[in-house]
Amino acid sequence: ALPILLSVPQCNLIAQSQSGTGKTAAFVIAMLSRVRLDQHYPQVLCLAPTFELAIQIGEVAAKMSKFIPNLNIRFAVRGENIDRSKPVTDHIIIGTPGKVINLSVQLRLFSLAKLTTFVLDEADIMISLQGHQDQCLRIRRELSAECQMMLFSATYSTEVIEFAQRIVPRADIIKLKKEEESLDNIKQFYIRCLNREEKYKALTNIYACIGLGQAIVFCHTKKTAHWLSEKMTKDGHAVAVLSSDLTVDQRIMILDRFRCGKEKVLITTNVLARGIDIEQVTIVVNFDLPIDTNRVADCETYLHRIGRTGRFGKAGIAI
Repeated sequence: ALPILLSVPQCNLIAQSQSGTGKTAAFVIAMLSRVRLDQHYPQVLCLAPTFELAIQIGEVAAKMSKFIPNLNIRFAVRGENIDRSKPVTDHIIIGTPGKVINLSVQLRLFSLAKLTTFVLDEADIMISLQGHQDQCLRIRRELSAECQMMLFSATYSTEVIEFAQRIVPRADIIKLKKEEESLDNIKQFYIRCLNREEKYKALTNIYACIGLGQAIVFCHTKKTAHWLSEKMTKDGHAVAVLSSDLTVDQRIMILDRFRCGKEKVLITTNVLARGIDIEQVTIVVNFDLPIDTNRVADCETYLHRIGRTGRFGKAGIAI
């Protein structure tokens, strides 16, 4: 993808690649290559669906730009304090759709029309009806015709990729075959359970086998995640829980503790299903299988969930 991303003149791209294969590094290189340091206004915008993923992308960008003097990166996420009396002068903005609309359209602290590069990470959920479609389309309408647009995801349904082609003109497309979407280094297993108590018993058996690695346990709702966390803690199992109803500071603290190995088991919801990169995760458990708003099996979210293990070719287990 890099020759397309770095081409002159700029080319639009709709790209698909398996989880943990370097999508973030690829588009961050492209973002950095498009910045003119002598121009003090936002030139590059990267959107992500969650606070956690936006912060992670920003951390990758900061590391990769360490030797680019005077480059400024700004987060546009919940909890970020921004001086509303001054225009934004940072070169790159990384954030979530709602906060970006607030800063650009409502407060007019920067102009979307001046952007030269626009990146949409986890593009399938960002432009789907169940995701952030309205907000992303509102931002898309403000972009100039010359702005380079790049869409990235590990999964695309047929309907979503057709919609993507309508909003991203003359795009080069890199798409996987269906059988290529799952990584061979992630071994998948299932355990038949008749009810929630049987699922809980199976999970406690898995807990005893985690050993030196770490595990992420996915639940369908915040209520189930907190119930499971409380029950496991009561039964003597050390776990942490992360969901969208926690404060920004709480979410940062819990994820940081998990990254550095202070927490071995993290119970969460789909808020961490996409993009989050923690190399030492060896097991992903679907306590609840993912379903969409129509109560239909959500295969795309399943692939994103299990992609939290097996990062960069390492072995992983999904249950």
